[in-house]
Amino acid sequence: MRIASLLPSATEIVYALGLEADLAGVTFECDFPPDPRAGRPVLVGGLDTHGLEPAAIDTLVRAKIAAGDDLYRLDEDAFRGMDPTLVLTQDLCRVCALPAGEASAALDRLGCSAEVLTLDPHTLDEVLSTIVAVGIAAGVADRAVDVVGGLTARLEAVSSAVASRPKPNVFVLEWSDPPFIAGHWVPDLVTAAGGTPVHAERGGRSVPTDWATIAAADPDIVVVSPCGFKLDAAAEQAAAAIAYLPERAAVWAIDADGLMVRPGPRVVDGVEALASIFHPDLVPEASDTAVRRIR
Repeated sequence: MRIASLLPSATEIVYALGLEADLAGVTFECDFPPDPRAGRPVLVGGLDTHGLEPAAIDTLVRAKIAAGDDLYRLDEDAFRGMDPTLVLTQDLCRVCALPAGEASAALDRLGCSAEVLTLDPHTLDEVLSTIVAVGIAAGVADRAVDVVGGLTARLEAVSSAVASRPKPNVFVLEWSDPPFIAGHWVPDLVTAAGGTPVHAERGGRSVPTDWATIAAADPDIVVVSPCGFKLDAAAEQAAAAIAYLPERAAVWAIDADGLMVRPGPRVVDGVEALASIFHPDLVPEASDTAVRRIR
């Protein structure tokens, strides 16, 4: 089998299922486990936003979308060369990864008959279900069920540990300039960690908001989780946002790219990290590379 992964979360699922030997191509953003890009063709490239401030990135992305430009580019020569038998893609977010339609169109142009599996989870349960879907498509369904069973057991352990405690009101900030509400599965992560998500819709899209509306939600805790950024950059955005956040709220930064926004196995690591923020006396302390208190 030759698997083409066109999004980082799919690459992480492939590794979790022990199928890395079958992984024949990845994207420029696939960086876990370190380093899936080594020795494999990079099939998808994208915008270089290195060094740009959040507002500048938002402006650039909006301008590209308005002009009908592609945010991600499929290297069709590399795609043809690897001749995939299974392609893992998504239609969840045009800003996050190459859309499934572009991959399917490329397969048609190249005369390739690969199976295309589109992964579009909106909730935590659906994230876990995508692992099973990849396992079925790759012929390792039993292995996928075992992986999901292990992840579910970890979620149940967190739930049991925090069940008796009051749930803090938690707002997750997915972008700081302009401010965005975290959507999709992120409210489920908060709930699973023993918190109550505020000003967020379970399974809904990430949408812009304003600082006054965030303040009106009166969160006990604000978790700054900027899409596509790791802990240090999240901490910088959190520090910049503090002036606009309710004074009584504790403010934390989290490794969003690794633990929150990629719908793969590590969202369970994200639940455990969030639980360590919400209920630090009941669950193990998270790594200092996972979360950081800002205020």
